[in-house]
Amino acid sequence: MLVLSFIRTTELAYIGETVTDEGNHLLDLTESHLDIGMRGVPVGTCRTSFVTPGEGVHYCGYPITELAGMVPEDVVYLLHNKELPTPEQSEAFRADLARRAVMPGDLGPIFSALPKDGHPMDWLAVGIQTLGMWDSANDWKEDALNLVARMPRLMGMLFRYREGRTEGIPNDDPSLSMIERFTNTLQLDVDQEKLARVLSVYLVLHMDHGGGNLSTFVGKAVASGHATLYSAMASSMNALSGPLHGRANQSCLEFVLRVGTSDPEEVEQFVRGELAAGRPVFGFGHAVLRSEDPRATAQFALGEEICPDDENFRIIRTLREVAPRVLAENPKISNPNANVDIASGALLHHVGLKNPSYYTTFFGWARVAGIGAQIFDERVVMRNGKGVPIYRPKYFARDQELRHVE
Repeated sequence: MLVLSFIRTTELAYIGETVTDEGNHLLDLTESHLDIGMRGVPVGTCRTSFVTPGEGVHYCGYPITELAGMVPEDVVYLLHNKELPTPEQSEAFRADLARRAVMPGDLGPIFSALPKDGHPMDWLAVGIQTLGMWDSANDWKEDALNLVARMPRLMGMLFRYREGRTEGIPNDDPSLSMIERFTNTLQLDVDQEKLARVLSVYLVLHMDHGGGNLSTFVGKAVASGHATLYSAMASSMNALSGPLHGRANQSCLEFVLRVGTSDPEEVEQFVRGELAAGRPVFGFGHAVLRSEDPRATAQFALGEEICPDDENFRIIRTLREVAPRVLAENPKISNPNANVDIASGALLHHVGLKNPSYYTTFFGWARVAGIGAQIFDERVVMRNGKGVPIYRPKYFARDQELRHVE
């Protein structure tokens, strides 16, 4: 009889046995559950967010469509406190983030020493790990919120040093909002109001996405060994950097730039050509959703407001109509609709952030809030305050075929 143990539980489940997860959902364990990246196998619970097929991601019970227009600080508060702040709580929380925002060291010499051709996500992971070496409180919530507060300056410095704009960097001003602290450091000669709006919506839409996506899972797994919050978060950023996960948003704009036209017939011909060549059609499909991702819907609405005539936006508007129809011809595709990545790159490009290799760093900046809140929950709240044990899934030895354990 083959034994299969769940992660994060001391009980054993056996192949052929019907078990329930913590939500009392039935699961029949078979050998097909092995070597699939644990897809569909329950391993724990998540207090910050969940995803439904119809409404997409919810933060602490709120559909993302109700939160998209909020300032990022209030959504960070929600993820950590499981309720939206009152005006007084919002003001106090922003003051608390301002207190935490002071950098414990100068990232300039660190970034100056990094290879300029290294991917921005590698720089981001190094920056986060450096912050942890300078100043780790060894307190899960303190470190999580300190990192949230310091990310805007880290991101701005990352851009400046990669671009060689190292002179005249303004001092950080903790009294500014998270978005303003980044744009104040960045100093791009663009429409600042549009830039701030796009970044604000982007951060809110990307802050969390359930507990089982790769970057969140990796961060929680590393933290389960009682590595520091910063080490766990750097690991999350490395997981996010892969082309099958967070770097898909970079690939999506590169895909849009290759389309090069908003003519419906030419777009359809391009999509069919990509499929015939065995290449992915970026920006469409989702593992859980069975309709258009509400995060995509929110970004399309923002684009119609601020840049309806932008050529890249015109392309994604056409793709939104054409690609689902073409993809739906394949009966194996359960969701051919637009996902969160389809519009984000076009909007970032429009407001002056034109290099798609940086886009995943914005994803990482946003996700720091959700991953930090989930790590705190797993280390401090779960199991009546004991926290979950170290992650240790069961693996079986394999020669040419699976060895059975009697």
